[in-house]
Amino acid sequence: MRTVHIIFNAHIDPVWLWPWTAGVDEALNTCYTMCNTLDRHPDIIFTRGEAWVYEQVRRHDPALFQRIKAHIRAGRWSVVGGWWIQPDCNLPSAENMSQQIAIGRAWFKKHLGLFPRIGYNVDSFGHTAALPDILSAHGQNNYVFMRPMAHETKLPANIFRWRGRPGGKSVNTFRISAGYATIFPPNLEWVEMSLAPLPNGVTHTMCFLGVGDHGGGPNEHMIQWVRDHRDAIPGARLEFSSPERFFRALQPELKHLPLVTGELQMHAIGCYTGHRPVKLGVRRAENMLALAQRALATAPPAARRAAQPVIDESWRTLCFNSFHDTLGGSCTPSAARAADDQLAGVKAAAETVLSETFRRKAHALPADPRQRIVLANYSSEKFSDFIEHEPWLEWTHWRPDWCLLDERNRPVPHQVIEPETLMPDTMRIVFPEQIDAGKFRTLRIARNAAGKTPALKGAKPDFTLLTQPDGSGSLQPATGAACPLPELKLIEEKSDTWSHGLDRFAGPQLDHAHWSAPVQIETGPVRAMWRIDGTIGASRICADWRRYLGQDFYELRLRVTWHEHHKLLRLSWSPGAGIASREDGISGGGLPRASDGRELPLRDRSLLLLDGGARAGLVAPEIFAISGDQAAVHLTLLRSCPFAHHDPKILPEKLEHYAWVDQGEHVFLFRYFPAGRVTARELDRHSLLLQQRPVIADLTRGMPYRPYKDDPAWPS
Repeated sequence: MRTVHIIFNAHIDPVWLWPWTAGVDEALNTCYTMCNTLDRHPDIIFTRGEAWVYEQVRRHDPALFQRIKAHIRAGRWSVVGGWWIQPDCNLPSAENMSQQIAIGRAWFKKHLGLFPRIGYNVDSFGHTAALPDILSAHGQNNYVFMRPMAHETKLPANIFRWRGRPGGKSVNTFRISAGYATIFPPNLEWVEMSLAPLPNGVTHTMCFLGVGDHGGGPNEHMIQWVRDHRDAIPGARLEFSSPERFFRALQPELKHLPLVTGELQMHAIGCYTGHRPVKLGVRRAENMLALAQRALATAPPAARRAAQPVIDESWRTLCFNSFHDTLGGSCTPSAARAADDQLAGVKAAAETVLSETFRRKAHALPADPRQRIVLANYSSEKFSDFIEHEPWLEWTHWRPDWCLLDERNRPVPHQVIEPETLMPDTMRIVFPEQIDAGKFRTLRIARNAAGKTPALKGAKPDFTLLTQPDGSGSLQPATGAACPLPELKLIEEKSDTWSHGLDRFAGPQLDHAHWSAPVQIETGPVRAMWRIDGTIGASRICADWRRYLGQDFYELRLRVTWHEHHKLLRLSWSPGAGIASREDGISGGGLPRASDGRELPLRDRSLLLLDGGARAGLVAPEIFAISGDQAAVHLTLLRSCPFAHHDPKILPEKLEHYAWVDQGEHVFLFRYFPAGRVTARELDRHSLLLQQRPVIADLTRGMPYRPYKDDPAWPS
């Protein structure tokens, strides 16, 4: 006899086709309705996750919260998930995912005296291979999900042991067969779908019932239907239950579960590329919070205590806006704008904590008669890269006989480059720097009276940029092999916001980049730079290609002013040899993948394993989707679709009045490593270098006077 555990639930998207404030209303409405339903039906159980939902009830309706607690104590209300929210499970960092669980666990322990051991993300759009290890680290050894569904990814059964990598931790995992919500009255076919893919030797399964997505839960008809059909399926019995009861009943049968290794994709590939601002907001907030927390670890106890509530609230806001429909870019334009605003607030709050912590130490340094540039590295690894900075020089231009001196009075190589603004007397410099993790460095601006030349280590940065009319070209260093130029391609792309039913974007190419003649903007001891600008489709493009002293990578700063509808902007790179496979960045590390054309989520970088044994690589920390074949690797930069367009909705002929995703200016930064011996470790290091930069302060404390413009006696 098989047991079908009937899971009455109400899926609540706090943000989707409504703003987060409507999500608060639905949390209150659903919980009130379900308390009343449980009072009327003493034999049923209701299942509800996400600490955020319970927190809204606790804040807005304390009496209702007490009713919920009473039902929990009676075993009638099952708490699952234990996370703050149901996030996107591909794009957040490993720390973001860990914070989701840690914040949820702290909340449940404090307010309910429990922590569920069942992870629960039934609506997230695919799952990173890092997740089983993260779940296990937080004491959650069971997991419930739905996407990808059976028509998207074939699995040996709907119940299995899942691990992300060989040798990694495994969790007992259940894939919902039909759906987590029933917008139509239930039927036997819905229930039978949960029985069909059971492993041999397993006699328990779950079937989810309840009105959703905007809350609701089981209604009277649904409850009675289950009672009337308890024994309607031969060899099976329907039982009011919960995920906790299901996994408890499953324990004797765990030996029969098949093992699945790897990531769980594919679903909604459009959600890796829709609404870039929210993805940038999450990524940048993650990195700013990481820097602020490491800085605080070195601060006095009183400063740590004062700043910790700001950090805690920032993490809660960041985790909330990592929700799958928010981070996936599949909500309404107004909801997306609210998320952008909240994430900007997180970054600003973390930046304030970081600035205050750093400057308390920087401005406590001993006085110095020279103007100083003080830097601190609060990342987890040694910083060894190049810094751009605009010191304030009282409207004075940097002169040829000026220099930077380190703490031992040794000249530091530098180069004057374009300033950020078009003011007549501003300037900017670029210089190499190395700072151990957690350490400070001080440079002083001085006149190079002795005429000492800074020591230059490594090959000169000189190179030549060559372009062809078809948008291709090459990067030719002064010595050595040329590197093929990545190519911009405009692709037709007419799928809905989620790109339902696709595992790749295979539309025809509509255009390529039309570049102007290359112009060399910078040439010097530290950096060389060429600039090209032009058009692709109706959009403007500008590319700055850079190479640095002693480095073998090429850096691309690409600016795109995007004015397309139902098109996709792809940056394709053929590294000069066939691509046998890739190791792409995911949360907390890398994952080997076949270069088979599928569109997959990306974090930070990709290592290309080439025919013949060489390796090439790219670092792209603000790109979120990758694909490729044996000839080239493709980064999806931008995809223009209407906000929240869901098949099978037929679009009207004219949509000029409607909001389209990602219109306007976008800036991208990449590092390309030509075919050679680059490693995944090196790519990860460069990704961190680009995202967690040193903090910088200009100090004039101790200078005998602030000079007039162009004072000939300054600096001494």
